[in-house]
Amino acid sequence: MCEKRVLIVGGTGYLGQHLLQSFAEIQQTSPCTLAFTYHTTPPPQPLLRAIPHAVPFQVDLCTGDGLHAVTQTLGQPDVVVNCAALSIPRACEMDPAAAMSINIPTALIKWLSSFSGKNTLLIHLSTDQVYEGIKSFYKEEDETVPVNVYGKSKVTAEQFVCANCSNFAILRSSIIYGPQTISPVPKSLPIQWMDSVLAKGEPLDFFHDEFRCPVYVKDLVTVIRTLTDRWIAEGNQMQLLLNVGGPDRVSRFQMAEAVAHARNYNTSLITPVSASSVDRGVKSPADISMDITKLIQMLHISPISYAKGVRLTLDAEASS
Repeated sequence: MCEKRVLIVGGTGYLGQHLLQSFAEIQQTSPCTLAFTYHTTPPPQPLLRAIPHAVPFQVDLCTGDGLHAVTQTLGQPDVVVNCAALSIPRACEMDPAAAMSINIPTALIKWLSSFSGKNTLLIHLSTDQVYEGIKSFYKEEDETVPVNVYGKSKVTAEQFVCANCSNFAILRSSIIYGPQTISPVPKSLPIQWMDSVLAKGEPLDFFHDEFRCPVYVKDLVTVIRTLTDRWIAEGNQMQLLLNVGGPDRVSRFQMAEAVAHARNYNTSLITPVSASSVDRGVKSPADISMDITKLIQMLHISPISYAKGVRLTLDAEASS
């Protein structure tokens, strides 16, 4: 039986590195040919040393440049996980054309369509920001009414995937948090940032009226691994849309409180403020908490609580 081929698009990012690490850890029991893409900065040496068998490819997702090299080396992948995105809402607002060009996987899907067989599963990362934010616990079938350019680009991407892919799983992810990656990513990670500021005894304002369902990164990795395993084992047509969040609806204020409780910091340092009190240069939905019943029932995965995820994250930082 041929080794299955898995391509992680955006493999040097936060989720991408956690996925590469997870697939690498099972090479003895479930070997696969593992490859990943990066855009401009060469893959960091710590990542290459930690996962030496993963093959890197430089790819421009806007133009498709570099995908031909993937074809020549890897052939048709069995699974493609698309983690690449321009995911900072304010950056998307400032450059809508770039947001649309990067977040809608036109070149990637055109490349996948060039293969004769419909034997590739595309796992595409979307966002909870496709929802309007005017109620709690959105279901997958609820209408998507994004309030900013980032959300609009991700809705358009979902529509493009549905219209042009035979087999796909679209994952609407909430805030992703958890341990740092093998090679630290440049962006600020939420738990680590809160911890570092609270440790200095500095007072902080946090929004009390915006709600999300943060998901622990290793739970999201488990979802992707489970979909990959199911596709490889069964090969049945898959056209799936799933909310992927944690079980808890929390505000930014409650997120910070949980970090303070885990570390025994002074919670009086944390002040609840309204999101309307700050001009962030981009409109943000108020409540995009998600119902994850479908995820639990279909994949038999129950994401861990936010409080437990915070403890695991801080424990990992302490031991690193």
